[in-house]
Amino acid sequence: MTIKEIAALAGVSASTVSKIMNGKDGNINPATRSRVLKIAKEHHYEPYSTIKNITAPKKFLIGLLLDSFCSASQMIDGILETAQKYGYQLLIFNSNLSQQQELKHITALCNSRVDGVIWNPVSKQSIEYERFFSRQNIPICYVNTPENVSTYFIDFAKAGYELTQELISHKHTRLACLVQKNDPLSAGILDGFQKCLYDHNITFQEQQILSVPALNCYTSIIAQEITGVVSAHYSDALVLYEQLKDLHYDVPASLSLVSLCNGEESANYPYISCVQIPYYAFGCHICEALIQQCEKSSQNSILSPFMPEYTFTHKKSICIPSFLRPKKLVVAGSIHMDLTFIVNRLPQAGKTTEILTSLISVGGKGVNQSVGAVKLGCEVSLIGKLGNDFDSSLILNTLKEEHVTAHGIYRDKNVPTGKAYIYTGEDGESTITVLSGANQNLTSEDIQKQQHLFTDAGFCLLSTEIPVNAVIEAARIARQSGVKVILKPAVLQTISDELLALTDIFIPNQKEAAALCPHKTSTEEQAEYFLEKGAATVIITLGHKGCYLRSETEKRFFPAENFASIDTTGGADAFICALASYLTEGYSICKAIRIASYAAGFCVSRQGVVSALVDRSTLETYIAQHDPALLSQT
Repeated sequence: MTIKEIAALAGVSASTVSKIMNGKDGNINPATRSRVLKIAKEHHYEPYSTIKNITAPKKFLIGLLLDSFCSASQMIDGILETAQKYGYQLLIFNSNLSQQQELKHITALCNSRVDGVIWNPVSKQSIEYERFFSRQNIPICYVNTPENVSTYFIDFAKAGYELTQELISHKHTRLACLVQKNDPLSAGILDGFQKCLYDHNITFQEQQILSVPALNCYTSIIAQEITGVVSAHYSDALVLYEQLKDLHYDVPASLSLVSLCNGEESANYPYISCVQIPYYAFGCHICEALIQQCEKSSQNSILSPFMPEYTFTHKKSICIPSFLRPKKLVVAGSIHMDLTFIVNRLPQAGKTTEILTSLISVGGKGVNQSVGAVKLGCEVSLIGKLGNDFDSSLILNTLKEEHVTAHGIYRDKNVPTGKAYIYTGEDGESTITVLSGANQNLTSEDIQKQQHLFTDAGFCLLSTEIPVNAVIEAARIARQSGVKVILKPAVLQTISDELLALTDIFIPNQKEAAALCPHKTSTEEQAEYFLEKGAATVIITLGHKGCYLRSETEKRFFPAENFASIDTTGGADAFICALASYLTEGYSICKAIRIASYAAGFCVSRQGVVSALVDRSTLETYIAQHDPALLSQT
């Protein structure tokens, strides 16, 4: 296409087209310049090569000169897509951190008569090569260039500030920054970290700087009681994460961890909360800025800074510090697959019982109490044992969905997962038979290995569908850790004085109390007996009649709440987990019992156990309507 044809399409003279294409368009209307350039790009027009000009004619070609390709792929993608969007082609050169190689590339770019260059110089000395571009009036957009040069850069200090700000917003004040020495990116993150601490009046000390290798950082984190870490590099954050995990120092339960990353890194390991380095958007920005210079007569346009929004990929590794959270619960108990059969009447010897319907669900007192407490807002760790079968995988998936921490659960390849066979009659009463399976292989040693789970816990919930030795060991560790013990004596015929002496709240039902104390006939006498044997507080549950509380200061019956009884299987577990949940929040024993009675009422009015456990919002909304004063702690 000739210059006259371009002129005709643009509605201007051939002289005007020539001036625009050869950079002599200082007096030409910007709209006219843009229209002519657009048409020239679309038709791949290039002036005759015989025309001699001080400024080379436009070729719609951009050069990209990098010091290296490290971390540059996403930036290149942004530059390339933007160049193509505006009708330009891209020449890419990699200097491999060599000034000699860089000079060769500059010569090649000048010989190619590029319209502009995006340049990340190898060193400060490289800037003297700018004269080669200046001779041909080739505009430059500098990237990440040392001082004394106007440059575009990603503000890593701002990213560091945002990472730190997120931890501070979650009430962290004991913070550390994980960096690499002599690394510009780390220096920026550390600057932002320090500025954010200063702005929030948090004292900064040199020992808060953790230097790679991350393998050596955990001792400093523990010694300084650090609750949150900002990492400059994702790879270092990942090493620290794995190291802490091996030491049972869980993220985010024990420590919150945030990091800078590129998009490709965070896709591989989704459990660290990251701010992504906006390489792609940065590439788009600098390419568009260069094209603006290429298509204007003035090459001294003011740099528009790159100011992206730094947002988190997710916040799974961030939580408020453990000492500010309501104390967590530890549960050691049975884990079953429940097979529930709905019948007209409970099975009797010598009579055939027709099953009306059946269902399969995850159960066991350990699971029931754990899920119930989580639904009421507690952080819960469960200790137990499963078989190495399909049921175990189903149970672990359910616990994950219910947000129960399952680090304390073992698998035993030699026995099946426990099962419970539950018969529920029309009146809601139930009979349960249990195949213990792996539950019976939970040992004292297994409990000892999970001792770290008791740190910062408020209560330990124990039930005796697991071996008594394991129960006693859990109670001992709880006592040593300052954790109160709630014990449910399921399936026991006798109970040792040692276990009762380690129990803060002993909760048998009416039949269990009678079996463990057959020489006493009344509920009051049985509760008195358990108190004398060492239990600090005794609560005997009485089904639809409520419960009886006996402690050094209280002797009191509590009525059951008025709920229709559909399935009583999980009533005791619902009661216990609600009692523990509200005691951890500072409610008195009497108020906690009444709230727990509502929770038990909700559970027995529904079919099943785990699915029948009430959530906090539903429970407190109901109580607020029927007994609003109960939720007040005054």
